[in-house]
Amino acid sequence: MFSRNEHSSVIRALASSVHQTKMFATFAVRDTEQVRLEMDDRQRHKAQNIYCTKPTSKDLEQLKRYRDNNDRRSREVVQIWEDTISSSIENLGKEKHIVLEQVCIAAVDTFRLNIAQRCIQELYKDFPNSSRVKILESMVYEADENYNKALHVLNDIIKQDCTNSAAKKRKIAILKALELNTEAVKELTEYLKTFMADVEAWQELSEIYINEHDYGKAAFCVEELILHNPHNHLLHQRFADIKYTQGGIENLEIARTYYYQAIKLNPKNIRALYGIYLTTTAVLNSQKNLPQKKKDSALKVVDWTLKQIKKKYSDAEALEDIQECLAALEI
Repeated sequence: MFSRNEHSSVIRALASSVHQTKMFATFAVRDTEQVRLEMDDRQRHKAQNIYCTKPTSKDLEQLKRYRDNNDRRSREVVQIWEDTISSSIENLGKEKHIVLEQVCIAAVDTFRLNIAQRCIQELYKDFPNSSRVKILESMVYEADENYNKALHVLNDIIKQDCTNSAAKKRKIAILKALELNTEAVKELTEYLKTFMADVEAWQELSEIYINEHDYGKAAFCVEELILHNPHNHLLHQRFADIKYTQGGIENLEIARTYYYQAIKLNPKNIRALYGIYLTTTAVLNSQKNLPQKKKDSALKVVDWTLKQIKKKYSDAEALEDIQECLAALEI
């Protein structure tokens, strides 16, 4: 039998042993839980890496297809960025910079400026002084309607390189957006002194002159376009429209000649047919002392154009050729 003191000592020893066993068990559970969590983290990280790598190669091919086909597809590009590329930029390889540029432009189109800014930051890491990246930055400012900052960036680029056509075009676009047509015309004329073969610039300048009702200069710009693309019937039609708008016997005769050329290049151009009718009728009404021979010839032309127009509108098969007619309207 234990004495009272010995019995108390045994009870305390047993209690201490049970407490230590519970502590060891708790530590063991915590260690096991920690190990499990660490393993889950490793597996999750490995799964993320696998997820980010495999789709990226497929999506890169899709993005390349968009670029090769000159297909903007801004929403689809941004969606690809959000799904896979944004978390694996370093896995882009050699196509990293061109993909970032593509995503940046798509983000500006869809007004996802945070994505565009991130792409620009990534590009600046590799090209801190690139004028191409600066132009992208100006596009972000332009999309945010911060035109002063955009113009400041573009002016700095032009000062460093006066032959940078992309920067000059973006500056002209901003001036046109601000409805500063006088400044836009000045910049365009200066631009065309260096880049005389830029068809888009001549077309843009002609449209500004038409909006300003300066038809003489607009006609000159369209003549330059005809020199670059003499087989485009719409350019001949546009030049004829301008000459008809200017008015006067001489301009009407020139307009009729170019309407004839448009019909020769594309017999389905109904607007050119109607232009021939209008110009011929205007010449008949403005010249009362026209010789009878010329008058009869003009009346035959009027009768012929009206018959052709009625025939084209009454032709049932014309509805089936609607896609072909719409394709013919592309300049």
